Amino acid sequence: MENAKNKTIITVLGKDTVGIIAKVCTYLSEHGINVLDISQTIVSGYFNMMMIVDMSKSSVPFAQCAEDLNRIGEEIGVAIKCQKEEIFEKMHRI
Repeated sequence: MENAKNKTIITVLGKDTVGIIAKVCTYLSEHGINVLDISQTIVSGYFNMMMIVDMSKSSVPFAQCAEDLNRIGEEIGVAIKCQKEEIFEKMHRI
C-alpha cells in the first residue's frame, strides 16, 4: 500500500514537436523518478501522453516535480500536469 502513495500520473498534451518525451524523461531520470508505464499517441498533429511514475526514490518532492514539469511544458509548448495516483483514483471513481 505504501507504494501506491508514491505513484504519480503525469499527462502531457499539446502540438507535436521533436523532443517532448526526451525532455520529460530526462527530467524524471535526473531526479530518480522511475517510469512504470507510458502510453502516447499523436492524432492530427496533437501529442498526448500519459505516464505512471514511482516517486519513492525521487530527489524532489511531489510539489516541486509538478512545478518543474509545468515549467518545462511551458518552455516546449505543451501542458504537463501531475496528480498523485490516489487522488486521481478518487476523482475518477463513480
